[in-house]
Amino acid sequence: MKNILVTGAYGGMGRAVIRALSGAGYHVFALDRRVGEPEENIIPIEADITSEERVKAAFEKVCSYTDSLSAIVHFAGIYMLDSLVEMEEESFRRIFDVNVYGVYLINKVFLPLLKEGSRILITTSELAPLDPLPFTGVYAVTKGALDKYAYSLCMELQLLGISVSVLRAGAVDTGMLGASTYALDRFCEKTELYTCNADRFKNIVSRVEARCVPPRKIARKVLKIINKSKPFFAYSINRNPLLLLLNVLPKRIQLWVIRIILR
Repeated sequence: MKNILVTGAYGGMGRAVIRALSGAGYHVFALDRRVGEPEENIIPIEADITSEERVKAAFEKVCSYTDSLSAIVHFAGIYMLDSLVEMEEESFRRIFDVNVYGVYLINKVFLPLLKEGSRILITTSELAPLDPLPFTGVYAVTKGALDKYAYSLCMELQLLGISVSVLRAGAVDTGMLGASTYALDRFCEKTELYTCNADRFKNIVSRVEARCVPPRKIARKVLKIINKSKPFFAYSINRNPLLLLLNVLPKRIQLWVIRIILR
């Protein structure tokens, strides 16, 4: 039986994925800060991916079961919506720690268990290859950095026979959408610079996130990628046509459109 490590395993997407993998016959190590009860072919592992000590402890626990992984699938991440000039320094550091550093740390520590033919799948965002929008900038920047990190990692690990892919997912019907709404409401209440703009932006975000897909669709996509003999680097699902249209415009036109809409 093949072994797979999944981070963020008990979030909306992660939970759907670990159950789909288990149902397909994989043995899953389900890593998260808060975990559920063991299930058939699913072993929960409690760990904070930003802590080197706890990640190494998770590695030792996995090693007590197996000496190899066929894949690492990354779903751990946090969403944040704020102004780049108003957000707190601690929040800025936190989102980079979870969304970028945590992925790096997991891959570095668990690399000895990856053999030739194994793969790493990193969930970024549909925003990753696009130009950031106002107030979602810090989230988009971390996902953009993660996307670039993944490509650099792909360049290196191909030399070891290990493939690296990214899944650029649009809006998914998970608890993160609730967190997004809460973050936007909080931002609209506290901002001192963008009051009118933030209210208008809230209406735009609500329309964008209304077009979301269920977690089981993400799980099916992950299974297809994991089972491919030669996976591509990038896979996309539920990309928003309005965001894609905006991104093909010249930078000065993008800026003008946003200025007209939000001012």
